[in-house]
Amino acid sequence: MTIIVRDLRPDVRADAEGFSRVRRLALPFMLSTPESVLHDLTHTHPDAHFRQLIAEEDGDVIGTAQVGVAHDSPEPGQGFANVYVRPDRTRRGAGSLLLRTAEERLAALDVGKVFAWVLDEPDNRAFAERHGYRSRRSAYFLRLDLANRTLPPRQELPPGVELRTAAGFADDPRPMFELDAETTSDEPSDIEAEFTDYEAWLEATWRHPLLNHDLTSVAVVDGRPAAFSVAYTDGTRYATAMTGTARAYRGRGLAKLAKNDSLHRARAAGYTEAFTGNDTGNEPMIAINKWFGYEICATEVRHVRELG
Repeated sequence: MTIIVRDLRPDVRADAEGFSRVRRLALPFMLSTPESVLHDLTHTHPDAHFRQLIAEEDGDVIGTAQVGVAHDSPEPGQGFANVYVRPDRTRRGAGSLLLRTAEERLAALDVGKVFAWVLDEPDNRAFAERHGYRSRRSAYFLRLDLANRTLPPRQELPPGVELRTAAGFADDPRPMFELDAETTSDEPSDIEAEFTDYEAWLEATWRHPLLNHDLTSVAVVDGRPAAFSVAYTDGTRYATAMTGTARAYRGRGLAKLAKNDSLHRARAAGYTEAFTGNDTGNEPMIAINKWFGYEICATEVRHVRELG
């Protein structure tokens, strides 16, 4: 059996389908479709040098890697390499070959520090440690049974607050960009991020095929988006990609209002399970998600390695 690693070919549908299939098998709590795979490859900012690698065994896609530079971080020389192998095709060398190829690509781009997410399981962590990676922060994947769990009832809105959907900002998404940029910059992370390129955000985020504008709920105060809960859907499953509040409006329960509205909309639309993720140190958001009925279904750990 021969394993090769190569770039995903955007003009070959089978490549995107294989990449997405591996991601769903390795990370069943994250949404992925062939369309989202191709969108990420073709619409990520050029400065990220984003690449998707696939490992093939006799023509069958058995592993994937997402590789890129943290171009939106104020600290240069940082990159990422997230490697996943089909659970039934591990211990064949595909993961090591993907990681080596990814590190070579990043080193050629003057990246000196590589971050990688690793599932918090013995084999996965041992793989990372063997390749010189050290564990850092961790995050939870959480699942909510929308079909059988009773959601908190919709509450009366505070004076001056209204709930809209992202679809209501289709003519002018810039206020959504500003809210996304502010909340993302405050999100716990090893790599600081600063969103400054509106046009790039429109291409990569606002027009992402997983983003569901009708299920993304926005709490608006005095005409300005103050909090939101961003919904991703793949046709059968629903996931919260981000829930956050602008600094000036925090402490008023607006994020909880927006998320509750989004979950009610998702269930009414026929979705039966919901996923989300939280940094393990983000206790306020974890408390909100547990209040909704989410349960932890997996943990991943961010690892880092200094190249060179």
